[in-house]
Amino acid sequence: MKLLMDECVPRRLKISFKPHDCQTVPEAGLSGKKNGALLNLAEGKFDVFITLDQGIQYQQNLHGRTLAIIVIRSKSNRFIDVNQHVEKCLAVMQSIQPGQLVVI
Repeated sequence: MKLLMDECVPRRLKISFKPHDCQTVPEAGLSGKKNGALLNLAEGKFDVFITLDQGIQYQQNLHGRTLAIIVIRSKSNRFIDVNQHVEKCLAVMQSIQPGQLVVI
């Protein structure tokens, strides 16, 4: 599965998502793109977008998207706080459907 991690997600979290093919937004050459443009560019290249952006489902029209989105609710964006949610993310990725948004 191809994963794209939003810029707000700690880069080192990428290691926790092995064996999936995981890239950060900068690695994918998408730095500085706003969420709408970022999602458009990621569709077709990635299966799942991982973000900490709690308002993405309210800020973006997600209807008809093929990119699945996982929103991690963490008390901060520090690695130690976000890494606690990786197991649940991995479990969700086993059944997540294209276009689905899951909040963890």
